[in-house]
Amino acid sequence: MTVKVSSVGLKGLEGYRVQVEVRISPGTESMIIVGLPDASVKESRERVIAALSHFGADVTDMKVVVNLSPSEQKKNGPLFDLAIGIAALKELGVIEGEIPRETAFIGALSLDGTVEKAEGMLPAIVSAKELGIKQIYFPHDPLIPIHMMEDLECIVVHHIEEVVHHLDGQDSLSFLPPYEPSNSIPSIPEPYQKDFCHVIGHEYPKRALEIAAAGEHNVLMSGPPGCGKSLLAETFPSILPSLTNKAQLQVISLYQLAGEKRLFHQSVPFRHPHHSASSVAIIGGGSSPRPGEISLAHKGVLFLDEIAEFTKKTLDMLRQPLETGKVTISRAHSTVTYPSSFLLVGAMNPCPCGYLGSNNHYCTCSPKQIQAYRNRLSGPVYDRIDILLSLQSINLEQPSKQQESSAVIRKRIAEAREFQYQRYQSEISNAKVPFEILSEKSPLTNEQQKMLSKVSAKQNWSNRVQIKIIRLARTISDLAGEEFITDSSIWEAFSLRRLSVQKQQSIARET
Repeated sequence: MTVKVSSVGLKGLEGYRVQVEVRISPGTESMIIVGLPDASVKESRERVIAALSHFGADVTDMKVVVNLSPSEQKKNGPLFDLAIGIAALKELGVIEGEIPRETAFIGALSLDGTVEKAEGMLPAIVSAKELGIKQIYFPHDPLIPIHMMEDLECIVVHHIEEVVHHLDGQDSLSFLPPYEPSNSIPSIPEPYQKDFCHVIGHEYPKRALEIAAAGEHNVLMSGPPGCGKSLLAETFPSILPSLTNKAQLQVISLYQLAGEKRLFHQSVPFRHPHHSASSVAIIGGGSSPRPGEISLAHKGVLFLDEIAEFTKKTLDMLRQPLETGKVTISRAHSTVTYPSSFLLVGAMNPCPCGYLGSNNHYCTCSPKQIQAYRNRLSGPVYDRIDILLSLQSINLEQPSKQQESSAVIRKRIAEAREFQYQRYQSEISNAKVPFEILSEKSPLTNEQQKMLSKVSAKQNWSNRVQIKIIRLARTISDLAGEEFITDSSIWEAFSLRRLSVQKQQSIARET
């Protein structure tokens, strides 16, 4: 007889059901694991046999065959230990009760039968719910938010003996923490260290960043050193709406797969890699592909300071993730896809010396140097950026009006996002929604289309840039509470694109 028990395997962030089949028959003493197991899965033999001895189960002079199905999918990690041990105990008759097909087991085993946590547990548990699994046994991990697992019965265990007793109807789970419903544990947003009320001046850049946050539009800021580019970028996350429960689970899962810690809070991730980071660190990769910075910034912000100092190869590798919201990493042994729907904020100087167009310093760069510096960002990368901002230094001696706090701005942005979610019947923003749906829900009038075509021809804008203008105009209208795209929103979208680095390039060519 063959016993079948369910578990969950991982391919990147995507989980799949693994059917653990165990057959024990008389023969030469051995334990064979088939189904494309890696070294860590093959080592389960010793751990499982040692755990079986805790029940007095003797597999001496027995041949144990373990099949991990689907056979064509490569298995890695010790997550299958518990499922193999339970299937073997059922085959040996130690477990008398039936094991439902909708029940899954994940976790590593120690030699004394203790169930240990392993890498990738949270994404496996989240995937289990999507795979139709109703009940799952796993070891305790304080980083797993059990209270957020709706429609999934989570049974936390400390020892394999507790699993056996529970399957036989004996509720002796001494290590099971009390279940607390999600509404009793409010997720407290991480306190932001910077607030827009502390940023003096820069009224137009603040407005542009508000629009970017409302529609998830990418931003590139250009200006002389010390004008406030980094300050604005680092304050930017404070106006972004909090993550939903589903987004939090996805973000924490990515951090666990990358081997990084992230506290359980609702604030969006903010990644700030140095320009010396390799393309693998930014995009992801390795022999066993892990998430990179763009995936760790999923549902949040990726800030590339001194973006022109990144290698051209690395910047061009951002083109596909910026367009599709995911990245596929192919290696000799595996191909995985990670989500990477991030909001890109870039900052750079207008020229190598940094003072092109400055009111206080003289630029010493030649037109050829300026053009070479600008060409580090290719045309396709520029096309994928929605808002291009040119900043200037602020005179701190001038009196400034009362600055709005991030909380006030965040409230307006949350309302604009809600308009978008209702319009598209999904949690998707104007910058990410397919253009066909955007055109259907918010068509331009004939006059607006003519106006867009005329300005685009004058500015030599590509079709992609024209689409981004429409997306920007839709977001500006949402912030104003308008049902349709207005003429004024289109003109403001034009200004967000015209006050750009392209203007500075033309200045450089004329000097």
